[in-house]
Amino acid sequence: MEKVKKSELIFLYDLAWANPNGDPNDANKPRIDEETSKNIVTDVRLKRTIRDELYANGCEILVRDTYNEDGTLKDGKNRAKDFLEDGINIAKMNDAEKNILKENVKKCIDVRLFGCTLPYENGSVIYTGPVQFKMGYSLNEVKCEYIKGTGAFASGEGSEQKTFRQEYVLPYSLINFYGMINSRSAVETNLTEEDINKMLKSMWSGTQNLITRTKVGQQPRLLIRVAYKDEDYYIGSLDKYIKYECENSFEVRNINDGKLIFNDIKDVLLKNKDAIEFVYIRMDAQINCDINIIDELKKGGINVVENC
Repeated sequence: MEKVKKSELIFLYDLAWANPNGDPNDANKPRIDEETSKNIVTDVRLKRTIRDELYANGCEILVRDTYNEDGTLKDGKNRAKDFLEDGINIAKMNDAEKNILKENVKKCIDVRLFGCTLPYENGSVIYTGPVQFKMGYSLNEVKCEYIKGTGAFASGEGSEQKTFRQEYVLPYSLINFYGMINSRSAVETNLTEEDINKMLKSMWSGTQNLITRTKVGQQPRLLIRVAYKDEDYYIGSLDKYIKYECENSFEVRNINDGKLIFNDIKDVLLKNKDAIEFVYIRMDAQINCDINIIDELKKGGINVVENC
């Protein structure tokens, strides 16, 4: 099996008049850093997008809603039973049977990607995920807008008035996610390059396929994977080398109200080109940017894999 390359990931997507990631402890408002006015999106939200798309395309997923025979939602211990061999009592497993459970869990692609902590009666299956993301943040400053409207139904039996609904949205947010792929952890979970390619595809198409009312209109804009030759080397924090320039962040309503600046990331990649195996780039045709990053990297001698 081909060993996975240590890699850095950058993923940009945007949305307008929607809520990318509501906080259930704060009236489901979009998360905003009060110091910077930047929108914050949890890594859990992005992983959920990826998982949902992988499952829709036929991959087995550990972290999804599964149900007991009585229709109740399974907890972790009952979910673990789904990966037992016939006839094994989960409360009385010997070491060999526990190892079978650990191997069977790795049949789930999200375990191979993100790891897991799956409890059972006398222990748990624990894998450190080779793929990890930091919290996403917007490249533009944002302002939360409060919208109120009428609901579809009456407020109660015999009422002549419909219920009211309220929601919080962002007029525009261009969100930047940074991630890492650890080649050593990948060996432990049996992660493959094929798995990574499926993840990248699901990150892109899954973002487009989020059609709930609060997520409709999300659009992937840029996906970069920088794969390194040496598992002990990486540049680090590549997301900080991409900027979004606009006259007034609070007035932005479309990605082309500003410009993505790639010159800094181009320079740092070319400076480290001898350590880079390849750079994968998928880019939306609508974005306005300062340079043609693909052409510049190719001219500098970097192997660029395109997916346009």
